[in-house]
Amino acid sequence: MSDQESPSDPAVPVPRTVGRPWLDATSEGLQELTPRSRTSPEELARERGAVLRLPESHSLDSPDIDVESGEDQTTIINMGPQHPSTHGVLRMMLELSGESVLRMKPVIGYLHTGMEKTAEELTYVQGATNVTRMDYCAPLSNELCFALATEALLGVELPPRATWIRMLLAELQRISSHVLWLATNGMDLGSTSMMIYGFRERELVLAFFEKVTGLRMNHNFIRPGGVAADLPDGWEDDVEVICDTLARRLDEYDELLTGQPIFRARTEGVGNITAEEALALSATGPLLRSTGVPWDLRRSMPYLAYDQVEFDVIVGTFGDCFDRYAVRLNETRESIRIVRQVLARMPGGDYRVQDKKVTPPPRARIDESMEALIHHFKIFTEGFEVPEGEVYVAIESPRGEVGCYLVSDGSSKPYRMHWRAPSFVNLQSLPTMMRGCLLADCVAVTSSVDPVMGEVDR
Repeated sequence: MSDQESPSDPAVPVPRTVGRPWLDATSEGLQELTPRSRTSPEELARERGAVLRLPESHSLDSPDIDVESGEDQTTIINMGPQHPSTHGVLRMMLELSGESVLRMKPVIGYLHTGMEKTAEELTYVQGATNVTRMDYCAPLSNELCFALATEALLGVELPPRATWIRMLLAELQRISSHVLWLATNGMDLGSTSMMIYGFRERELVLAFFEKVTGLRMNHNFIRPGGVAADLPDGWEDDVEVICDTLARRLDEYDELLTGQPIFRARTEGVGNITAEEALALSATGPLLRSTGVPWDLRRSMPYLAYDQVEFDVIVGTFGDCFDRYAVRLNETRESIRIVRQVLARMPGGDYRVQDKKVTPPPRARIDESMEALIHHFKIFTEGFEVPEGEVYVAIESPRGEVGCYLVSDGSSKPYRMHWRAPSFVNLQSLPTMMRGCLLADCVAVTSSVDPVMGEVDR
């Protein structure tokens, strides 16, 4: 600032950290959480979600909002983004009065990868390699949603075997994701044993995925038109071992955690959210079902062959951390129940559509036919053209409703792609659940939401 310039000049912005330039690098601008005493009543109303829940004819007057904290002094601290219990690079700004949380604000964007924009430069054939990396704890769910959206634009009908293979993999993926959550949630609450057991059981599922797809994660196996390959010989025995082992060990986890006094004290009555608040905040998945709302897309808006299998939608009552634990534990049991039905009813036939415009030739044919080699080359270099149109397809991922909105301009690449990521939407429930809790409870509440930052910052 020159000698002629004055800090009082409105054209010359004064840094918030005058004399402390090292703090400028950490400022998030408008995302910063300001002290309650310097926050407008309108912003406090938005943070409390009251505007969402009030009828349209009613509005909050400024005097209705208590701006003062009731304490002489409050403290704003950061938890994350470099913190193991925030499940990735999530930054939580907390305003504390002693150890009680007055307000909380999630700050995201530290993992931005631009996957939705990247999709515009990838063909539909290549698209699964991009979306599978969003929710890296449930990559097959991302692939399934993208494939269903693409197939809706193409207007193709899958063979029954492809549908049931997808359902098998999706439910095994749900088991893997929920068991991983049981492990990390146990660690967050101090149960190091649960961390070891959860990763041990997840390894069973990942080993099967590696046998089927060739990879433990980020598979690129569920593709538009079906799946990349048929199930390997002996897959029935592998799946039966997974179901038998996990069913037995889930009972052990139930005994280890459910009645444990410390675990119950850390979760019961902690992070409560009502059904009305969850619906107003667009929460889905175990977070919404823990409040007693039986919304599960597999039952409410069936896809694949979920209307042909029997399973229960697990719901809670109080919407606290313990209910979210119980919902996931019992959802894992229901997924095992579905997998057993798939195992018994898996149909024969093709594992992908036999449409040469969409499906590459069998690998064995490439060595025998020049036409097959050219066909294979064109599919994987140029892709296939998708008719003009737009579509939104949603499925039930382990974290809630994941949706893919695709716009096609008739070329081999999406014109636009946008995702409804459940981790991103569910994060906005954190301020509601953390209000009034203790600082130590923030770890339990964040863990109970089960956010995956890869799909938050996609």
